[in-house]
Amino acid sequence: MTFVIVERLRKVYPSRAANQVVFDALSFALDRGEVVALLGESGSGKTTLLNLISGIDTPDAGRILLDGVAVHDLGEPARTLLRRERIGFVFQFFNLIPTLTVAENVALPLQLLGRSSRTAHEQASRLLAEAGLAGTGDRYPETLSGGEQQRAAIARALVHEPALLLADEPTGNLDEKTARRIIELLTGLVRRRGATLLLVTHSEAVSRSADRILLLRHGQVTAN
Repeated sequence: MTFVIVERLRKVYPSRAANQVVFDALSFALDRGEVVALLGESGSGKTTLLNLISGIDTPDAGRILLDGVAVHDLGEPARTLLRRERIGFVFQFFNLIPTLTVAENVALPLQLLGRSSRTAHEQASRLLAEAGLAGTGDRYPETLSGGEQQRAAIARALVHEPALLLADEPTGNLDEKTARRIIELLTGLVRRRGATLLLVTHSEAVSRSADRILLLRHGQVTAN
């Protein structure tokens, strides 16, 4: 069942010299529960595409449907709520808040949705254990290894049970062995929850963990 539809998307960044056309009539779709890798070189527009899908950025033309909802027909408050409730993000550089403990970082999305502190921390502890980080909740991010920080970031992205997970080069800051373990953890957690994962990467090795690979090249997406 189709869950995300990107239809004839156009994005242009104005410039004094010449406008930079990032996408022009770009189209593709993601099925519910599917793990899809988006493979592309640096500068090909992968992060821009994630920002458009999540409603952080707006297209110049075209539309994006998330479970039948036209994302950019929503006002900014509604898009913010959509991200909080239905979308999870994993980044290359973890983006954990250094002044919060690991458990507080993971619990934060639930607290932003109005869950009680006790409920949020109980759920955070369960997910940290599932991510292989039991006993780390009272520590601060700087005391964890890079791989452990990414595990915590994945737990934070999934703690509110999002329907769509967007991962932007989640292994780009890790060594090959750790990267392989992180991708196994990420795809395993997503599959068990029936979520849809769009995994952005420039690594062919990482992309092989997906159900399907899409190539982003010259502003267009094609099947590999």
